Amino acid sequence: MAYNIVAERDNETVRMRRNSSIIAIAKARVWASEGWEVTIIDDDENPLVPADAQHLLPS
Repeated sequence: MAYNIVAERDNETVRMRRNSSIIAIAKARVWASEGWEVTIIDDDENPLVPADAQHLLPS
Protein backbone atom coordinates (compact mmCIF):
# COMPACT_ATOMS: atom_id res chain seq x y z
CA MET A 1 0.00 0.00 0.00
CA ALA A 2 1.17 3.52 -0.71
CA TYR A 3 0.79 6.37 1.77
CA ASN A 4 0.09 9.92 0.67
CA ILE A 5 1.21 12.72 2.94
CA VAL A 6 -0.68 16.01 2.62
CA ALA A 7 0.81 19.01 4.39
CA GLU A 8 -0.93 22.40 4.47
CA ARG A 9 0.23 25.74 5.81
CA ASP A 10 -1.09 29.20 4.97
CA ASN A 11 -1.87 29.03 1.23
CA GLU A 12 0.48 26.15 0.48
CA THR A 13 -0.27 22.46 0.02
CA VAL A 14 2.43 19.83 -0.42
CA ARG A 15 1.75 16.20 -1.34
CA MET A 16 4.21 13.35 -1.13
CA ARG A 17 3.76 9.63 -1.75
CA ARG A 18 5.71 6.96 0.14
CA ASN A 19 5.52 3.16 0.08
CA SER A 20 6.71 2.75 3.67
CA SER A 21 4.42 3.65 6.57
CA ILE A 22 7.45 4.29 8.76
CA ILE A 23 8.88 6.81 6.29
CA ALA A 24 5.48 8.45 5.80
CA ILE A 25 5.02 8.89 9.56
CA ALA A 26 8.56 10.20 10.00
CA LYS A 27 8.08 12.78 7.23
CA ALA A 28 4.70 13.81 8.64
CA ARG A 29 6.22 14.33 12.09
CA VAL A 30 8.97 16.54 10.67
CA TRP A 31 6.49 18.71 8.76
CA ALA A 32 4.15 18.92 11.77
CA SER A 33 7.05 20.08 13.95
CA GLU A 34 7.64 22.87 11.42
CA GLY A 35 4.07 24.14 11.73
CA TRP A 36 2.38 22.27 8.88
CA GLU A 37 -1.08 20.68 9.26
CA VAL A 38 -0.33 17.13 8.11
CA THR A 39 -2.53 14.15 7.26
CA ILE A 40 -1.55 10.74 5.95
CA ILE A 41 -4.13 9.33 3.54
CA ASP A 42 -4.56 6.07 1.64
CA ASP A 43 -5.09 5.62 -2.09
CA ASP A 44 -8.85 6.18 -1.66
CA GLU A 45 -8.21 9.57 -0.01
CA ASN A 46 -9.27 8.27 3.43
CA PRO A 47 -7.31 9.83 6.29
CA LEU A 48 -5.25 7.24 8.13
CA VAL A 49 -3.44 9.12 10.87
CA PRO A 50 -3.58 12.89 11.38
CA ALA A 51 -0.21 14.20 12.54
CA ASP A 52 -1.65 15.36 15.88
CA ALA A 53 -2.65 11.74 16.67
CA GLN A 54 0.65 10.18 15.65
CA HIS A 55 1.88 10.26 19.24
CA LEU A 56 -0.32 7.19 19.64
CA LEU A 57 1.92 5.24 17.27
CA PRO A 58 5.17 3.61 18.40
CA SER A 59 8.20 5.78 17.78
